[in-house]
Amino acid sequence: MGILASIFTWWNGATLGTSIFTRRHGREVGRDEAGNVYFEHRKDPNRRWVIYNGSNDASRAPPQWQSWLRGQLGDVPDKSLPPARKFQKPGLPNLSGSDGTYRPAGSLSRGGKRPAATGDYQAWTPD
Repeated sequence: MGILASIFTWWNGATLGTSIFTRRHGREVGRDEAGNVYFEHRKDPNRRWVIYNGSNDASRAPPQWQSWLRGQLGDVPDKSLPPARKFQKPGLPNLSGSDGTYRPAGSLSRGGKRPAATGDYQAWTPD
């Protein structure tokens, strides 16, 4: 099912058409720590795209490469941005719908128990 999946599904990675277009018209400009590969068009460097290492999810690309993809940076991030600072954490992909989703206290997925009311709330009652 590997070749059929690459022909018909775009959410599992690059399709066959994207791979052919990239090979014919793309020039690789860099890779990030997640294994995503970034390209620009050989004739028009303003056309930029990414081939994700895994599923296609824009949150998997780091912010500096997102800036490059959108044309905010003229050169690749390694050359145009200062080095990362000690306090900066690596980016995380979108965790919605997974086990890593943020669940605040009182949500149904954490047991649905809310903290007790403090007594400063007066419920409205009709006259």
